[in-house]
Amino acid sequence: MKDLATINRGAHQIQMEKTPPQQPSASQPKVQMLTISEEEAGQRIDNFLLRICKGVPKSHVYRVLRSGEVRVNKGRIDQLYRLVEGDVVRIPPIRMAEPTEQTAPKQEFPILFEDNHLLIINKPAGVAVHGGSGISYGVIEQLRASRPDAKFLELVHRLDRETSGILLLAKKRSALTNLHEQMRDGVTDKRYLTLVHGDWKNARQHVKLALHKYTTAEGERRVRVQADGMASHTVFTLQKKYRDFALLEAELKTGRTHQIRVHLSASGFAIAGDDKYGDFSLNRALLKPGEGRGALKRMFLHAHQISFVHPETGKTVTVNAGLPKECEDFLKSLA
Repeated sequence: MKDLATINRGAHQIQMEKTPPQQPSASQPKVQMLTISEEEAGQRIDNFLLRICKGVPKSHVYRVLRSGEVRVNKGRIDQLYRLVEGDVVRIPPIRMAEPTEQTAPKQEFPILFEDNHLLIINKPAGVAVHGGSGISYGVIEQLRASRPDAKFLELVHRLDRETSGILLLAKKRSALTNLHEQMRDGVTDKRYLTLVHGDWKNARQHVKLALHKYTTAEGERRVRVQADGMASHTVFTLQKKYRDFALLEAELKTGRTHQIRVHLSASGFAIAGDDKYGDFSLNRALLKPGEGRGALKRMFLHAHQISFVHPETGKTVTVNAGLPKECEDFLKSLA
């Protein structure tokens, strides 16, 4: 007979053999090998990683880059390397944020122009162009949700949430970088229609005031005129005068945040309905019809025209968007 210790050892051995080896967790990070597509080519490796590695702190992404763990075509690169179509990028195991369910509803917007390179829409007032700062989603997230097969879709520029009108999106990275170069070089021509309160005198007026961005105690982004701020230039052309208002076209020579709004406010002319830089008592009064006018329940600022060189054909493209009905109705009430 076997002694008790031998029997116990045998039972333990059988138990061990029955227990399957522990498998790695499905959420455990693994090495990724990604091949760069035509749409992804041209961007810097650090920007590519920041977009791919959702929920990973920026400092950690750069630490991994500096360590040499990220490889392109099996070779080491630095953070300034620009990706080429067909590059194979090795991303080391990095724990990323768990994917969340798609919360942005599918939404299309009025299309002003579309081809294989560009999408130009007419954005309504009150809709943010992207999520963030307490906003779950914006135009770009909604369009991506409605176009799940789109390989690439990015904002070329931005509009304030309260501003309506022309918004450009790129469907290829090459178009995005080309249009950004045009904007930096002053090739694009962006024009807005706005209604200001007061007695506007000049048929054409240049406003050159340096602008400085800052954040309020509540965390809200604002802009003010400041001598050491960014150089800014807007040309205003009078379109029509009314009893207490003037309709202006604003031509942007630079593209600073809130430029038109701050330039007009600093010049003594508040945009009707502007809740950041305008006349707050006037805005309250405009919410209801008054003597000789209708009601206005939005900011009267509309991106109505843009001209640029098409990134593929090289031809000049000009796109227009007429004033929204609520703005047209308010002007008719003034007339």
